[in-house]
Amino acid sequence: MNRKITVRPETEQDVKRIEEITVSAFADHPHSNQTEHLLVAGLRHQGALALSLVAETGGHVVGHIAFSEVTINGEHLSWYGLAPLSVDPGFQNQGIGSELMRAGLHAIREMGARGCVLVGEPQFYGRFGFTSEKALTMKGVPPEYFLILSLDGSIPSGNVEHHKIFSEIG
Repeated sequence: MNRKITVRPETEQDVKRIEEITVSAFADHPHSNQTEHLLVAGLRHQGALALSLVAETGGHVVGHIAFSEVTINGEHLSWYGLAPLSVDPGFQNQGIGSELMRAGLHAIREMGARGCVLVGEPQFYGRFGFTSEKALTMKGVPPEYFLILSLDGSIPSGNVEHHKIFSEIG
């Protein structure tokens, strides 16, 4: 379907719709404990939501992507975690998630990010350059699903941790 997709920063008016999209997008996901919407709200509340973008089509918000800073061996090294990426189930498989990915990665590059990590499907995220890398790990995550993308050509080594809200809610 050829819809015009606009990606923009979230506004306060988008918060409820972002929650609805996130809940519905993960409702039947086999590897979800259905707390992704709580992560977004917690990051926003803690001031740790470094980047939050929405996708609109036809004047309606239909997707969302969130980034927050991660630590590597306890240090902030300008690496970000992508979590979550949500698209309204009625709009999935139409390129909206890909548009959010491209816009989000461009935006964090502009913010000076050195890299990005995520937990996800290698088949989807691989098309954006994400790979598994033995030098970086995340406790409790199978290495094949812990994916990284260096934005400056360097890859640090060590254990990656998301903001504390991930362990409090997750």
